Parts: sequence; structure tokens; C-alpha cells
Amino acid sequence: MSPGVTTTPTGMNADPAVPPFSSRKLQAYLHKFSQARILVIGDLIVDHYIWGKVHRVSPEAPVPVVHVQSETFRLGGASNVFHNILTLGGQVELCGVIGADEDGKEFLRQLKKTNASMTGVIVDASRPTIRKCRVVAHNQQIVRYDVEQSHAINTAVERKILKYIIQRLPNLSGIVISDYAKGMITPKMVEQIRSSASTHRVPVIVDPKVEHMGYYAGVTVVTPNHLEAHQAAGFLPTQQVPIDQVGFALRDRLQCQAVIITRGEEGMSIFQEQGRTWTIPAVAKQVYDVTGAGDTVVSTLALAMSVGASLPEAAMLANHAAGIVVGMVGTATVSRQQLKDSLRESQ
Repeated sequence: MSPGVTTTPTGMNADPAVPPFSSRKLQAYLHKFSQARILVIGDLIVDHYIWGKVHRVSPEAPVPVVHVQSETFRLGGASNVFHNILTLGGQVELCGVIGADEDGKEFLRQLKKTNASMTGVIVDASRPTIRKCRVVAHNQQIVRYDVEQSHAINTAVERKILKYIIQRLPNLSGIVISDYAKGMITPKMVEQIRSSASTHRVPVIVDPKVEHMGYYAGVTVVTPNHLEAHQAAGFLPTQQVPIDQVGFALRDRLQCQAVIITRGEEGMSIFQEQGRTWTIPAVAKQVYDVTGAGDTVVSTLALAMSVGASLPEAAMLANHAAGIVVGMVGTATVSRQQLKDSLRESQ
């Protein structure tokens, strides 16, 4: 534990803040990001944006008429985590499933632009590539529609993926599981990843979904948001429960090294063994769009932990990165220079 970190026994309602770390020390980790070798495993998604303007309401129904001006495609889901790590300067590979369809081709076109290896991307003709289409007018999302099938991948595809992961593990400094509950992540897969990663002493950082939370017992870190953590810890939606009670209940359930709960405008709270807890206040100046903020958190966290940052140090870097990305519209990534500038401004 870093010097000066306040600890709180399980069950108490204190909410101690992380002591200040020097900006220079945190920036030093950024220069080491290029040494990190991360494998991102999860649901691969094409994020399709239709951009336009609204000048009138439809005479056919009480809905806005969007005059389309342009459209863009971006790497989404687990591939947004991959893209965040790449733009932050880390070495990164991607593992997941796409369909044998036009959206799958578009995904590969976007991935090719990054010059990354495509070896871990498996094509499964039995399912469509996941696509989320957002119609945005005047920087506001009007509607979103999804194309997907969320049933579990078949056994043959699972075997291919596990073979690839096991082959890559000896060369890795970290693994990120980005779970969007679209069928890519299975209990068998997580069990083998956790076991093999433990053998090679590779940390496993997970951005989980509530319905799969039980898969992640024994991983290094999970990063749910407040609502996900509340549900996964077994509390009813109507129950008003202190954040420390939620955090420790979830950590006790999963027996992982740490739970980091992202809390929007209230920052993030960290819960470790032996009742250690602290909170990092949010740093966002303006919030335009929270799309992908969780991806940015888990990306930065994995990079920082891979190059030797303590958990609170890694969380502080992740908090700054999230504060940057929520100020952008749509699925976005953070550069190392932007993160460095944010750290300097906080001095």
C-alpha cells in the first residue's frame, strides 16, 4: 500500500480520499506505457454513427426528422478498449468474434487502420457482427438501434479462442476482459484465463456485466459502475446502501484483489483486502457523453498496473483519462499527451 493511504475496516461508512501523488510520478508511468503488452478479450462491436441536424418534426409521427450530413464507423465494445490502449501508447492485441457479413468487413477495415494483428479476431458465419447505430443531431443522440445475437459462442469457436489466449499469455503483462454480455465470454473461458494468468503472474482486469459477475471470482480487479455493483452485491434497487457496504460485499463475494466502482460525478471508490478503501474525486470539467468511459477506465488501469503503478496510482490515472473522454461526443479515445496535460493541470 502506498505511504499515507488511509484504511477503513469493513463495514464502516468512512470515505477516505486517496492522498495526493506527485504529478511527476504519475507522468513517469505514462512514459512506460510502451513497455506494456496487453491482450483485450471480449465482445467486438462496430459503432456506427449517423450525424445530422433536426429542423422539423415529422408529419407522420411525433418524431424529429434528421437531415443526414455524414456517417462514421468506429471500433466499439472490447475493440474500443483495445483502441484506447493503442492511443495511450501500449502494445495491444485483440481477441473476439465477428460475423461473415458486411459489418464484419467494416470492422476489419477499421482494425486494419491501427496496423494491429488480426490473428485473434475469429470469424463465425453462424452469428452477425454486433453493430450499434446511433443517430446524433446537434451533438445529442436521437435514437440508437442494435443488430446482434447474444447467445454464447459455440464450442469450436471457444476452443480456437482459448488456444490463441494460452499461446499469447507468456508474452503478456496484462489481460483485459471487456464483457458486454453478447455471448463472447463464457464461464469455461474465464476459468482457464484466470488459471493460466495466475501461473504466469499476469493480472486480469475485468469490466463486467451484472449477469456474468459470478464468472469473475478470483480475478485481479473488477470495475463495475455504481448500479452494476449495487445489483451484483445482492442489494435490491430500492435499497439505499452506503457505497463502502456495496464495495466490500462485492469484493467478499468475488474474493478478487480489488473492486473499483466508478461513480460518475462522484469519482471512483476502491476496495481491497483487509478493509482498505479510498475514494478519488471526479476530474471532468464538462460531461457531453459517457459512452465508452468505462472502456477508458479499464484500459488506463491495465496499462498503469502493467508498468508497476500501485492500484491507487493506476486508479488516479484512469480517473483522469475518464474525465477527458466524457468531454467528447461518441465513442472516443484518450491520447497519452491529453492525459499528461490533464495531470499537469491538476498540480
